[in-house]
Amino acid sequence: MKRIRTFLVLFIAFFPWASPNTGIFAQTSVASQISTRADWESYEVVNRLLSIQEPGAPVIHENTVIFTADSNHRRVGVAFAHEDFSTVYWFTKLLIPQDLLSPVILPGQKTPDPYKDSGIQFYAYPIPDHLNALEYRLVINGLWMTDPANPQSRRDSVSGLQISVLTLPPRPAAYSPLKGLPEGLSFTFRGPPGETVTVAGSFNNWDPFMYELREYPEGTYSFTLPLPPGIYQYVFFHRGQRFTDPYNPRRNYTRDGSAVSEVVVP
Repeated sequence: MKRIRTFLVLFIAFFPWASPNTGIFAQTSVASQISTRADWESYEVVNRLLSIQEPGAPVIHENTVIFTADSNHRRVGVAFAHEDFSTVYWFTKLLIPQDLLSPVILPGQKTPDPYKDSGIQFYAYPIPDHLNALEYRLVINGLWMTDPANPQSRRDSVSGLQISVLTLPPRPAAYSPLKGLPEGLSFTFRGPPGETVTVAGSFNNWDPFMYELREYPEGTYSFTLPLPPGIYQYVFFHRGQRFTDPYNPRRNYTRDGSAVSEVVVP
């Protein structure tokens, strides 16, 4: 139960207006909504993030790089050379449940906050398919710099600036919902063994109970559904949460702003 609550708070931390003080029902509702908006999010990435005990060098997990920094920094961001450093991706503070048997009560508070600062802020970046290395710089409290936790860097011959370099290992072949054609769309989800995972979408009026994925091998869930040519949106359901497909980069958004995976059947 503690891990599930941590998972919810992770997404609440993504949006400051989702305050823990609004109550558990508001948290659950907001978490469900936010989990569909985070395009990087998958069970595997969240699980790996929660295993990080302290900020340090970037962590590569399958097709995602997790950057971490000390939460005491006022603001931290990362920008990439392959994007010409045109976009800064800002880190998010990770909150975790605190032990209410020995809570920490901050000055000015009468009751303890159910959550505490983990000491980590993070950003999870999906790795583009064409790259063998990520070259990047950090922005810490308004100052551009190399990553102090990553000793690998190079000097740019044009600007003269030092750039952090993260060498990427060979990545496993990604699943694709189209691999099951012509028999049908092949949906794949990876998570802990022995769970119930379902898929819902525009092909079944978003019924979260109709199609259950079969587990094989352990921790890998799959289901093939024959469908006529067309454009379809879908999400996975696991432990009451909605998940987009981490192996399908194509996204669309519903009227309420929730992200869904989209696929075109030729």
